[in-house]
Amino acid sequence: MATLRFALNRVPSGAGALCKPARAVGGFVAMCLDTFLLMFRSPFAWREFLLQSWFVARVSIVPTIMLAVPFTVLTVFVLNILLIEFGAADYSGTGAALGAITQIGPIVTVLVVAGAGATAMCADLGARTIREELDALRVLGINPIQTLVVPRVLAATLVALLLNSTVSVIGLSGGFVFSVYVQHVTPGAFAAGMTILTGPVEVIVALCKAALFGLAASLIACYKGISVGGGPAGVGNAVNETVVLSFMALFFINVVATAVGVQAAQ
Repeated sequence: MATLRFALNRVPSGAGALCKPARAVGGFVAMCLDTFLLMFRSPFAWREFLLQSWFVARVSIVPTIMLAVPFTVLTVFVLNILLIEFGAADYSGTGAALGAITQIGPIVTVLVVAGAGATAMCADLGARTIREELDALRVLGINPIQTLVVPRVLAATLVALLLNSTVSVIGLSGGFVFSVYVQHVTPGAFAAGMTILTGPVEVIVALCKAALFGLAASLIACYKGISVGGGPAGVGNAVNETVVLSFMALFFINVVATAVGVQAAQ
């Protein structure tokens, strides 16, 4: 151990700067592996899971509704103008369904899960960490990953699925109201066109993307929360880093999952 410490102290400054993100990536991967393994071991913290599901849903539902309506209305408005110019206004439901299911739902889920749910989760775990509650759990022989991280990861995944479904329903309802009552599209034509390009494959892909969004954002938030340092200021920095890293990861997942879904639909 003394030799190892001596070697680490002799590491050049440039290599040390590279070691810090490498350690962070390694710690994140290790926490993810521990989380996936402990998901299937008893005892499961059902009470914490239910509390966290309600907590994430409570902080996310209002931003979801506030973002879903303008996103959908703007998309439907621009699309319907183009379709009316082509004389194909009866297909407005096709574009509304395709946009709400495949893109608007997942994107709004990205914004809400990363901006509201993950940050609240990171702040909660960060506050517990600086109060040394996690160390107290380890002293008592309780694994904090199994007790705190696993319920939060599963709760965020479940809530992300529900949020995606909520955004899709709100988006389709808002698109229908705006198309029929503002742009005077026939209601029957709107409803009939919804299933032309959107089928079970698109719905399944959207649900898978939402689940991956919730899983990735919660894992990032939990890791930043349990590895926080530097007191209260460190908690604030961890929350900011959670937002940035979650957005980067979730948009990357959205691109990859969309490409896979397009190939699967062919």
